[in-house]
Amino acid sequence: MTQTTPTITRLPLGQRILYGTPLIGRIAREVSQDVNNVFYLLVVVITLEILAFLTWGPVVFTLTALVLVPLMFLFFIAISWPGRSRPKS
Repeated sequence: MTQTTPTITRLPLGQRILYGTPLIGRIAREVSQDVNNVFYLLVVVITLEILAFLTWGPVVFTLTALVLVPLMFLFFIAISWPGRSRPKS
């Protein structure tokens, strides 16, 4: 007897959590399917920054930088994590 139903491979826990987050998950799924969606996302973010600047003024750039500080810390930790790079032979 052969199996006719396809087997579903389960995603790792990190991807399930990322894809399960409402707004970020949808963006992550779109980017995983087509990398060019990142550029559309950048256009949307820049447009939102401009519209926020027109509404609230220069304080928007300060708040944006304040939000990006934890992301920069995560980036620095990720690039300096031991064992991520292999020495060249």
